[in-house]
Amino acid sequence: METRRILLDGAATTVQRDGDDLVAGDGRRVAIPDAIHLPPVLPSKILCVHLNYVSRVEEFGTTLPAAPTFFHKPVSALNAHDGHVVRPERCTWLNYEGEIAIVIGRTTRNVSQAQAWDHIAGYTVANDYGLHDFRDTDAGSMLRVKGSDTLCPLGPGFVSADAWDPRDGMRIRTLVNGEAKQDSTTAEMTWDMAYLVADLARTITLEPGDVILSGTPANSRPVEPGDIVEVEVEGLGTLRNTIVSGPTAIRDDVGAQPTESEEVLSTALGGDWEFRGIRKPQR
Repeated sequence: METRRILLDGAATTVQRDGDDLVAGDGRRVAIPDAIHLPPVLPSKILCVHLNYVSRVEEFGTTLPAAPTFFHKPVSALNAHDGHVVRPERCTWLNYEGEIAIVIGRTTRNVSQAQAWDHIAGYTVANDYGLHDFRDTDAGSMLRVKGSDTLCPLGPGFVSADAWDPRDGMRIRTLVNGEAKQDSTTAEMTWDMAYLVADLARTITLEPGDVILSGTPANSRPVEPGDIVEVEVEGLGTLRNTIVSGPTAIRDDVGAQPTESEEVLSTALGGDWEFRGIRKPQR
């Protein structure tokens, strides 16, 4: 079963998908193209794994640690299907990262990997955007890189765990203006969904609705205002967003400023770049 949250007659409403329509509990219907989507779940926290897909690790020419490492996106970064993703003025290196989001179904603490599957309510599509202009200034926390406003779109819908199983090797693709940029399957994940849940729940209580982003394949690259980015996950649907330029610039009278160091460029461009022949995104 797929559910979505939309704005229906001015109110946030949970609806079920019925073919090309979305149906509210009271019978009201809206065609999917006419719906104003909201994030399909309301997490109390959004936790994210750094590296998980083998192709991404190979792209950076590195090796994985013995266990996954994580970072946090604030819930104020939430966005939805067809929402605009804002690249602030004076920033250049905004990257897409197509991902699958795990949604927790019940309070979870100190569970085994086998038990963790029963604590997953289901899944949705995510795009873990990164504003790498701030990569030098966050001291490894990724707070502004990954947590700035609009940088966590989820959707379009939520699919229950009994209807979709990532262990089946589901395909995930990211397209920019219709051109495929990322293409992989969940079979490429080093740590599966249950491992990520069990690892985090050793010290962090996971609440119903909480979201865990499970990693991205190779070829995350910068996008520019006007680009349309779609993340397709087999069986979960397609999350679509448009990149826009922020109406105001990052203030220069407080805080660290956007940078373009080797660390910023190598991360934004996939770790395989050279300091020659690079087309810089337009500001």
